[in-house]
Amino acid sequence: MKKRDLLTLWDLSADEIHALFERAAELKALRARGANPHTLAGRTLGMIFEKASTRTRVSFEVGMAELGGHAVYLAPEGTQIGRGEPIRDTARVLGGYCHGIVIRTFAQARCEELARWAQVPVINGLTDHAHPCQVLADLFTVYERRGRAALAELGYAWIGDGNNMAHSWINAAAILGLDLKVACPDGYDPDPEVLARAHRSGRGRVELVRSPREAVRGRHVLSTDVWASMGQEDQQRARVRAFAGYMLDEALLALAAPDAMVLHCLPAHRGEEIAESVLEGPHSVVWQQAENRLHVQKAILEKLLTL
Repeated sequence: MKKRDLLTLWDLSADEIHALFERAAELKALRARGANPHTLAGRTLGMIFEKASTRTRVSFEVGMAELGGHAVYLAPEGTQIGRGEPIRDTARVLGGYCHGIVIRTFAQARCEELARWAQVPVINGLTDHAHPCQVLADLFTVYERRGRAALAELGYAWIGDGNNMAHSWINAAAILGLDLKVACPDGYDPDPEVLARAHRSGRGRVELVRSPREAVRGRHVLSTDVWASMGQEDQQRARVRAFAGYMLDEALLALAAPDAMVLHCLPAHRGEEIAESVLEGPHSVVWQQAENRLHVQKAILEKLLTL
């Protein structure tokens, strides 16, 4: 059977995403009873991390352990990757040792090259272009709260940079038929091709707007992220000026649906892209969302590493 990769959300169909959510819910319930199934016994996951991580690294390592497998963490400073070994060489070597590889890096092309040369499944743990595992955890959180049928009936809003998370939300809207408004300041739009592919799909509705107020009005799911991602720290001051008025605060939240949920992929800069009172308030499902990285990734690992 041909190997499966998860490089962007487009590697999954709507039915496969719903099946992942159902399995994630089962795995979460089993874990609560202390009954983790060892479906990945004897399996090893190689983890290439060229960007710093808390949730991605820990959730994948814990997930592999709970499913009876093993994870090997590879940082640039401790491997030949950091000394310039070509990614295609690393891919072929790790593919001979491991049953799957997670990569967290900068360029999407690097992730895709790894998948091209590796004979085992490759999972995108984050690139500058996409963060599929995160948006799956985000949507699973909505699924838990509202149920499968409600996923395509709710209104979604993204407020902030047109970054990897914005791309992943746009992809999700097209695949699952979601109604999504994306609010970005001029000059910080998502990749035009990402928007174009969503529009070509003929599914869902993706609208790019400039006003955060317009984006959140009446919406049920509000999501945001830091304004300067990893590797953009030198742009911090310019971005703070450009994103003035884009903080998800109480005034913005008041325009949303009364039962709106607030998501943030973390880490959060309180008082910048999100107010402390909103992040810690009754509408926030951020901590449930963060925990769900573990359960969704266990379902992903089962799907890809047991082929």
